[in-house]
Amino acid sequence: MLDEKMTTLRKELIECATHVEGMIDKSIQGLLQKDPLLLTEVIQKDEPKANETEIVIDELCATMIAQYQPKAKDLRTILMVMKMNNDLERAGDHAVNIAECSLFLIERPAIKPLLDIPRMAEEAVMMLKDAIEAFIKEDASLAAMVCLRDNIVDNLGQQVLRELITFMSSDPATIERSMRLLNIARNLERLGDLSTNISEDVIFMIEGRVIKHHKDQDSL
Repeated sequence: MLDEKMTTLRKELIECATHVEGMIDKSIQGLLQKDPLLLTEVIQKDEPKANETEIVIDELCATMIAQYQPKAKDLRTILMVMKMNNDLERAGDHAVNIAECSLFLIERPAIKPLLDIPRMAEEAVMMLKDAIEAFIKEDASLAAMVCLRDNIVDNLGQQVLRELITFMSSDPATIERSMRLLNIARNLERLGDLSTNISEDVIFMIEGRVIKHHKDQDSL
C-alpha cells in the first residue's frame, strides 16, 4: 500500500513541476511576444492551480507519514518531496512576478532588444526540468550537474545588471523600465536557486548525503 502511495506522490510532484515550468515559459513568452493574455493567464489561472496543488501534496505527505510511519529511503523521499513542493510553489510565485513586470513592460517602448533575459529563462527552465528528471530517474549525477549550472544563470544576471546600469545612468527616463527588467532577472536567478535546492534534495533522497554547504566540484 505504501508503494502505491509513493507512486501517487511522485506523480503529483511531477505534474506540479510541469505546471510550474509552463508558468515560467508563458511569463517569458508573454514578454517576448507582448501578449497580455498569456501573462494574465499565468496570474489569474495558473497561480491558483499551483497553490492548490501544493496543499494537496503537503496533505498527502503528512497522511503518509502518519499512516505508514515510513523509514529510511521512503521517509527521506517523503520529506524531500515536501521541501521540493514548497520550492515549486515559490517558483510559481516567481513566474507570477515575471508576468506582472512583463505586463508593465509590454505597454511601453523597449529599452533594448532582449537577449540575456531569454537566455536566463531558458537555462532556468532547463535546470528545473533536469532537477525533476533527476528525481524521476533517481539520478544523483544529473542532480549534481544542475547544482553546478547555477553559476550560468547568475553570470547572465550580472550581465543584465551591468547593461541596465549603463542605460539608467545615461538616460534617467529608462529607470522605471530598467528596474522591472532587473526584477525579472532577479526572479530568474531565484528560479535557478530553487532548482539547485531541488537537486540537493534529490541527492539527499538517493544517497542520504547533504551537499547544501559543500557545493564545490569535489563534494559533488
